[in-house]
Amino acid sequence: MNSVAPRRRLGWLVGAVLFLALAFGLAYVVRDEIATSRRQADWLGARAHALTFEVQPGPSPAIRFPGDGPFDLRLGYHGMPDTLERLQHQGYTITAQARMSPEMLALSERGLYATYAEKAQAGLAVRDCSGAPLHTVRHPERVYAAFEAVPPIVVASLLFIEDRELLDGPPARNPAVEWDRFVKAMVDQALRRVDPSHTAGGGSTLATQIEKYRHSPGGRTATAGDKLRQMASASLRAYLGGEDTLPRRRQIVVDYLNTVPLAAQSGFGEVHGLGDALWAWYGRDFDAINQLLSTPIVEPDPGQPGAQALAFKQVLSLLVAQRRPSHYLTPDGVAALRELTDSHLRVLAQAGIITPALRDAALPLALELQPQVSDAATVSFVERKAATALRGQLQRLLAVPRAYDLDRLDLTVDSHLSAELQQAATTLLRGLNSVDAAKAAGLYGRHLLKEGDDTSKIALSFTLFESAGGANLLRAQTDNVDQPFDLNEGTRLDLGSTAKLRTLITYLEQVADLHGRWSGLDPSQLAAVQIAHRDAIARWSLDYLARSTDRGLPAMLDAAMQRSYSASPGEQFFTGGGLHRFENFDAADNRRSLTVSEAFTRSVNLVFIRLMRDVVYRVLADSAEANLALLEDPDHPRRQVYLARFADKEGSAFIARFHRKYASLPAQEVEDLLLQGLRPTPVRLASLFFGLEPEADVLQLLELLSRRLPGAMSSAQALQDKYGAGRWSLSDRGYLAGVHPLELWVAGYLRQHPHATLGQTLAASQAQRQEVYGWLFHTRRKAAQDQRIRGLLELDAFGELHRSWQRLGYPFESLTPSYATALGASGDRPAALAELMGIIVNRGLRQPTVRMHALHFATGTPYETRLEFRPPAAERVLPAEIADAVRRALVDVVDKGTARRLKGALVRHDGSEVAIGGKTGTGDHRFDTYGRSGRLISSRVVSRSATMVFMIGERYFGTVMAYVPEPDAASFRFTSALPVQLLKTLVPRLVPLVEGSFCSETLALQQR
Repeated sequence: MNSVAPRRRLGWLVGAVLFLALAFGLAYVVRDEIATSRRQADWLGARAHALTFEVQPGPSPAIRFPGDGPFDLRLGYHGMPDTLERLQHQGYTITAQARMSPEMLALSERGLYATYAEKAQAGLAVRDCSGAPLHTVRHPERVYAAFEAVPPIVVASLLFIEDRELLDGPPARNPAVEWDRFVKAMVDQALRRVDPSHTAGGGSTLATQIEKYRHSPGGRTATAGDKLRQMASASLRAYLGGEDTLPRRRQIVVDYLNTVPLAAQSGFGEVHGLGDALWAWYGRDFDAINQLLSTPIVEPDPGQPGAQALAFKQVLSLLVAQRRPSHYLTPDGVAALRELTDSHLRVLAQAGIITPALRDAALPLALELQPQVSDAATVSFVERKAATALRGQLQRLLAVPRAYDLDRLDLTVDSHLSAELQQAATTLLRGLNSVDAAKAAGLYGRHLLKEGDDTSKIALSFTLFESAGGANLLRAQTDNVDQPFDLNEGTRLDLGSTAKLRTLITYLEQVADLHGRWSGLDPSQLAAVQIAHRDAIARWSLDYLARSTDRGLPAMLDAAMQRSYSASPGEQFFTGGGLHRFENFDAADNRRSLTVSEAFTRSVNLVFIRLMRDVVYRVLADSAEANLALLEDPDHPRRQVYLARFADKEGSAFIARFHRKYASLPAQEVEDLLLQGLRPTPVRLASLFFGLEPEADVLQLLELLSRRLPGAMSSAQALQDKYGAGRWSLSDRGYLAGVHPLELWVAGYLRQHPHATLGQTLAASQAQRQEVYGWLFHTRRKAAQDQRIRGLLELDAFGELHRSWQRLGYPFESLTPSYATALGASGDRPAALAELMGIIVNRGLRQPTVRMHALHFATGTPYETRLEFRPPAAERVLPAEIADAVRRALVDVVDKGTARRLKGALVRHDGSEVAIGGKTGTGDHRFDTYGRSGRLISSRVVSRSATMVFMIGERYFGTVMAYVPEPDAASFRFTSALPVQLLKTLVPRLVPLVEGSFCSETLALQQR
């Protein structure tokens, strides 16, 4: 028994010794690790070395996109899955994408942030077709390029405040963990759970702070898991460059100073980094501040009293404001910010970071935040017109709500624009604001500008496309309007005779359609075809096919271009709901008969009015519903349908007009308006009164008569008996009262329903609209019926023409139902005309218009993705034969027509001439006011515009335009000769493009 006890004591002793040895060994290892970081450097370095990514062709099977941290949201990384899916649905294909290593994927799956060398700056970059920059934005804008660029006093102050040991210690030190601060933070957090009043500081180093404000949701540490994730990610990132972390630790200082969030400023947006913060909050130049602070500060510079002190105090205020930037960097918080800054000045001086002299010089200085940023060096909208247009399209393409957000995406865009051509055209257009430059360019003369015209009032625009690789590539888009508004795509303009181009194409389409129906018929079958007597195009087509030996479509289209029309302005045309006369631009054409080809070349109005009439009748002849037979057969069953439709349509227009006139007016004013200009009589007053007040009695009528016609009071009862409610139809009552019957009905309805909307009034007036036009339904009034039916048939025909024009890119929701549409009455847009010209250049194929052919997201990151546009197959919208015929007509316009000053204007360096074709048009948009009798009371010129839509060679096309809005429009008289001369001035700048010395991607696209 006695031997057991010694053995037991010996075992305890041995155990105690082993425990102490283990404890001392563990303590040594911990102490050594804290001092040297050797083991974690070895372990973390090996794992960081395996965290790689590589960009390879095609979509990646090994990629994970980040969470919703502020940095990842702002640069677009978080939303890339949805963005890429959206782009692929719009014709873009992923041609290359990053592949993450298995180790990086595994850590991402575990919730760590992707470990790579992150950017301090990123933003949208738009490049031209040769890679030259068109638009570049970098956020933050003002940054330190390297650690050596940071003034030592800024580094020392930052580290003293935030992370004193960052640049100290062994080479392998882990900058993500400062052990004493970390242990103290853990103890403080534990004590706070016991005592909520206990103050608990954070244990964040600069490295973990960067992880937090970049990648943690909301830029905050919400849980212990968030903190551990930040520390682990920062630790791995520290060893990306190997076991020696000193270069990385220095980079942490730079990254923090460049990217720390410092609230948001009006006129600037979110502020990140010291450089942008100095500009946004204090209006200070970053380079000037750094120069001041890089000079050794011992005593205040006598040459700049207080300059160094103020610079340092402003920098220091921003370093301490990061704790609560949305509070301190406000008018309400600036006093607290100064107090906090002053306390840090004292502490820094006490610690020897700054001199007492600097402290004493800085303490009295005020901190004055500027209310908002105003950048005096604003770039002209003219200079960035193309970039603005591209950014607008990109914003729609990516579904980014604001241009502000778009500019902050880590994205490079390759466009088809030629920066060299864009700059040359922009410089030319801007220079023409000078009268001397405009004269030198030949813009003054007959049909051009006249002496005294102020060229600065004229908006000039130029757009050029190239057909290549199955797409229409935008090469230049510019104007001289110093506004973001785009004339080419943003407004409806009266472009005059360019509408003749659309009319000509529609005419040739009709001829081609008839050729397709009848070219295979033999003479006996052709003779049996029935033609409506007004259908001149069908009759000519039938005659041509019956007698021609060449029934091919090209020959028939050429023959159709040789059909003749009178150019006489002597005829009146019933169109647009009334009789109209039209004039030719050149009175010498008035006595001529011209072919369609000649009229197109010379832009003769009356020929195209008559051609449009034939086009309308051709449409009606083919319509099952809106058929010309309605005009020929008085017993046609659909006549009544059309008459009822006319009554409803015109009646609705009157109801709307009278509702605007009488809505919200008191009863007395309604009476005054109804009787305005009318001589009061007993019959008129009684008829009007019982139309307004059907339930009124004789006493109420007496009251009206006493006010309006006292001598008729004795006949009140007789007037009620004869003209009271139910005695007369609405039409007859309106006749007796001397006002439009629907005007009387609307006034009465609004008296009974004072808050009725127009929609409610229209719904209630359906029967009245038909009743008022009852006279029209009698067969004996066939001429009047025909006139109304013809107007509706014309309306239906233009509805059909509108669908045809829309198929070729017409941009608006309706056409003006008038032959004047052939002269531009329905308006157009230069961009839409360019699209039409592209169809002609491409022989009837509509190709997609492409402004951006490649998008490169997140370059140099594990999310890097490159997409290229793969245009869909072109859509045939016109037979090639029609496009060829129109092309020949367009070349004739330049060779011998309204654009002949362009003939021979473009010559290659080898002396060969490049063919040019086009169509010109002039629009004088007026606002006319008419009286009751239809007499023109006033006419105001709202705008004047002149356009040329052109093609150059086999691949190039576009538009050039001059436009003047009111109030200056009335003083200008230029015609389409002005844009023609402008294009002639621009053409020499196109030689390098035509010869292929711009834009390196064209050949590759053509080969593809």
